Order: sequence, then C-alpha cells, then structure tokens
Amino acid sequence: MRKLGRLLLLAAVTAIAGLVLVACGGGSSSGGGTSGGTATVLMGTAPDYLDPQEEYTTQGAEANWISYTPLVTYKHENSPGGNDVIPGLATALPTISADGKTYTLTLRKGLVFSNGQPVKASDFAYTVERAIKLNWGGKSFFTNNIVGASAYDKGDASSISGITTNDQTGEITIHLVRPYGAFANVLAFPAAGLVPSGTPMRNLTNDPPPGVGPYMITAVSPNRTFSVVKNPHFAALHLPDIPTGHLDKVTVNITSNTQSEAQQVLSNQADAFDAGDTLPPSLLPQIESRAKDRFAREDVPSTFYFFLNTQTAPFDNPLAREAVNLALDRRALVRLASGFLKPECYFLPEGIVGHPTASCPYGQPDQAPDVAKARALVKQAGLDGTKVTVWGQQRSPRKQYVEYYTSVLNSIGFKATPKIISDSVYFPTIGNAKTNPQTGFADWVQDFPNPSDFYLLMNAKTIQPTNNENFSKVDDPHIQRELAKLDAVPATRLDSVASEWESLDEYAAKKAYVATYGSEEVPKFLSNRIDFGSAVFHPLYFNDWSSWRLSS
Repeated sequence: MRKLGRLLLLAAVTAIAGLVLVACGGGSSSGGGTSGGTATVLMGTAPDYLDPQEEYTTQGAEANWISYTPLVTYKHENSPGGNDVIPGLATALPTISADGKTYTLTLRKGLVFSNGQPVKASDFAYTVERAIKLNWGGKSFFTNNIVGASAYDKGDASSISGITTNDQTGEITIHLVRPYGAFANVLAFPAAGLVPSGTPMRNLTNDPPPGVGPYMITAVSPNRTFSVVKNPHFAALHLPDIPTGHLDKVTVNITSNTQSEAQQVLSNQADAFDAGDTLPPSLLPQIESRAKDRFAREDVPSTFYFFLNTQTAPFDNPLAREAVNLALDRRALVRLASGFLKPECYFLPEGIVGHPTASCPYGQPDQAPDVAKARALVKQAGLDGTKVTVWGQQRSPRKQYVEYYTSVLNSIGFKATPKIISDSVYFPTIGNAKTNPQTGFADWVQDFPNPSDFYLLMNAKTIQPTNNENFSKVDDPHIQRELAKLDAVPATRLDSVASEWESLDEYAAKKAYVATYGSEEVPKFLSNRIDFGSAVFHPLYFNDWSSWRLSS
C-alpha cells in the first residue's frame, strides 16, 4: 500500500509467528524516563481521518492504534517483535478451522469503552459494518473475504451473514469465502478497533467515537491540531502486553513546512518530527552531528522498484529484463535518497518472512553494476535502439530516481525518455490498461507484515483494466501454483513456510520481473525531552506514543 506522507496503509517487517505471550498486567513498558507530562508532535501531512473506520494512513494510524484496540493487535515493540500478532480485546489468537475458512474468538470479560460503556461481542460486527458503510480504503479486505460482506456493501443484506456473535458468552465467529492466511492481520487493522454499536454511520473525524485503548483522541481542529489524552478506564482492564501509556497527553500540530518542523525538533522546541515526513537534506548534517543521540534511520519493510511490463516490448524479452537488473547502480539510488534507502535486489524486503539470504542473481546491491554485460544482452536480444518511455512522479527523490534510471537504459542501448506526471494521478494512470506503460517507478509499503501482501503485485489474478497494481503484468504459472498454497497458510504459522516463500522470491528475482533497488528508511527524530532509548519505533505504526517517557 502507499500511504499518505510516504505515499503509501499502513499499514509497516517480519512474519506473525511463534507467539510467546508475557502476562504482565497492564503491559507497562520498561526503560528509563518518568511518567506523566506532555509532548508535542509535528506532522507535515495531516491524517486523512481520525475516525478509526475511515483512517488509512500512517499519520492517522499513529493515533488510532493506541486509541482503538482490535480483537487482535501487534506487540508494542521495535522490529522484529512489533510484527507479532497478539490478542487484543480477544482472550487469545483466533482458533482457525481445518479448512481455514472459520475464525473463532472470544471477547475478554469486563471491557469498557473510553466513555465507560460496556463492550459487547456484537460491537465487532457493527464495527466491520461501519467500516464498509463509510467506505474505508481497505474495506475490500472485508468484502472480498468475509461471507456476506459484499452483499452488505451492495445493500443486498441488512447485516453481514458471515459474522455471528454472542453477547452472553463473548464468542465471535467469522466465516470466510475461502482460506486467506493473512486474515489475522486484517483483524489487527486499527479500522477493526471496536466502537460501540449505534455509533453514527458518518465520518466522526472532528469528534472521534469512544474506543478501547490507552489514549483517547480529543481537541480536533481539522488540518491544524489534535491531541491524545489518557483513557481513564484503560489501566483497570489489565490487557496483557498492551502498555497503559506514560505521558498524560500528546499534542499533534500540522506543520506543512518540513524545514521548520525539523528545525523545531533540532532546537528542542517540539518533541518529534513525524516519521512519515522527509527530512530536508540541508539539515541532515546538523541533525547527525548535533542530535546523533536522538536521531536514527529506521528500516521500513517496503520495496522500491522499477516495473518491467512483461507483456509489452521490450521487456517481454527476459534478456532485456536481466540487462536492466545488471545495469542498475543501487548505490547511486541510495545517494539520491540522501541515504534513506537500503539497497536491495529481492522483492520481499528484509523483515518479511521469506526474504532471501542468497546472493542476488544479477550483481550485488553494494557493488558496481556490470553495464558492459547488460549492453551485450540488449544487443543479443536484438533490442538495440528500442524506444522506451519511463514513467515517474514529480516529487523528489522519485523524479530523480526515474531520471537516473532513464540514463541507465540509454547507457545499455535503449532510446529512453522520461515521462513525469503529477503524483496525484500517477498510480491510476500507470494502473490503467489503456496506458499500458513499458516501465517506470513503483513502490510498496506493507499493509501488514505478510509476504502475501507483497505478492499481490505478482499475482496474475490482480491484473485488472483499472487500478491495476501488478504493473509488470506478471502471469507465471509457477508463481500462481505457489501462491495458491502459500496464501492459504494462516499468519500465525508463517514460519512453517518461510523456506517456500524464500524459494519463490529467488525464482521471481531470477526471472527479473521487476528491478528492485531498495527498501525505504524513515527518521526517528525526537527532542531531548523524550527518553530516546525506551521510545518504541513500531514497524507498522512508526512512533509508538504510548511508549514515550520524559527524560529523567
């Protein structure tokens, strides 16, 4: 997914596997610093929404995931632990039927919303219905998978037949249309964070509904500011492994000027630079020298790549695709990203189950490219002089990535020309079959830590006439056979098929269906008021405000 602020949903990484739960009532974090007090966060891009059943960006998720706890959620830890799914409002992880199509959970007893209202099992069904009715950006995760959800979405049913609940026992049963191994991840979306039945079926961003979490969202001034404050009812619930929070309040101010945003944090006038924003290159040397004890580059499981249309010349020829992968100097692309890019060659990034450890099939990311061999392959394929249009976005450094890539194509014998268009229309344009682009920029930031999420982009079933995400139009029988097996494996058992995912990703890399060049890094940049060592940077939701403490 491409989320706002880094054109992502989140949405952020290894598998959800082998869970060892630590029963520490209230889940208070360890580490230095003191409890209480307030902090100020600066965001260059406002959240799309603060209503949990509307929000679909990292900016919104930072506030929502600590205010609206779903039935299952993620550990409040740095990577890799933060990728593990744990029980949230449910007593345990879901029980999954032998055929993979039925998920059963039980709601914890004694839960209350932030307004003191008791939580019921039926609130889950209402929450999913609300997300669908409000057209949450990820609603297809519900409508494509839950029996009856599509009919509810179309207005053909008054409720979702595939969800049954019992308010007396707390039991919740969800029937799926077909096995979908990543469904535990779907249940962990903040959009599945429970709200009371009867919550209005309209956008409540300006006055978010009650939730169950350590914090509550308050004082919303659209596109200007909002706050999260301690939920007075949460600590008494004693939810294992979910922190009760240390700060009394976090205030978020929207600051469109990232230069000013970074400068204020550097001078300790504000407490956090939002990780979804881009640090101005001109300030990087000062930040790295003056704030090195409160600044870090954090890996975000993501894949930045150039797509290669396998159904259109010249990249329907495997020699042409191999040539591109051989000729790319990934070190040059890292420099264009001011170092906020980790060079890669495999489609599954580090931190996701199945990321290969074998050597890259066409040169190593940290070494000089073999341009001469690439040029020879183009000639061997009889493609010397072939015209190629290279699609790209206007914003930096993506425009620079494409300009560099165009020069590489020209250096190996193609006649390439960049075509840079507005960010707002870029992905709909290249995803339209009428455009049928040959090659260009693409990226994917995880919706959730599961290889299935990335391989949507190489699944032939996702090729469609509009809003296509399989830009390379990969239609490989071997990949389809493997996905049919691997996509059905429950998220909690991903480790059992890690080697199979790894083999599949090595196979795709050898086929050179895309030219992967890196995985994104983002800034963790705080003031000296926040205890940096105990501040969790979550692999999906970035800065975990519930882990923050003021420095001693």
